[in-house]
Amino acid sequence: MSRVLRALVIVLLAASCGGGGGGSGSSPRNLDNACSILEQRPGYYRAFRNAERRWGVPVHVQMATIYQESKFDSDARTPFQYSLGVIPIGRQSSAFGYSQALDGTWKEYLADGARRGARRDDIRDATDFMGWYMKLSNEELGIPMGDARRHYLAYHEGRTGYRRGSYNAKSWLLRVSSQVGERSVMYQQQLQGCRAAR
Repeated sequence: MSRVLRALVIVLLAASCGGGGGGSGSSPRNLDNACSILEQRPGYYRAFRNAERRWGVPVHVQMATIYQESKFDSDARTPFQYSLGVIPIGRQSSAFGYSQALDGTWKEYLADGARRGARRDDIRDATDFMGWYMKLSNEELGIPMGDARRHYLAYHEGRTGYRRGSYNAKSWLLRVSSQVGERSVMYQQQLQGCRAAR
């Protein structure tokens, strides 16, 4: 019995380590201040601006969505699920990285001409993916590029789910999408007077 217990402890320890991904895994400090985020990570602003130029998604919409999805943690993953409360049986989904892109959606993005070698834990690739996805939502669903709340609903539910209105049965998601919209407005106001964003 002690061998089984030892094996279980080893599995749990290995599972808690998460795994690679290449990003730093650490979030900037003071995530309620867009200027502080960009001052700590100057490469972020270049990535946001590139995605804005290419796809038309405003910087503040990208930032609010990434905040909600990963809190700017490049190695973010969904939590593990457990059988019998102790045996890890896998993660809740394949979502990974800054944008929490699912494996299947990331493959679509790669097939649609993403930068060769694109990775979900690279801020440049994550923001480009987000811009690509939101541009398609704009074209297919008519969501204005600056509407972070509705973009988040389509991002979370998928465009098919958004079309069906699946989010209407999820009061928690409606609340979260409103918070994304509010954060987007807050970041937009902060960025107007931000030296890091010039």
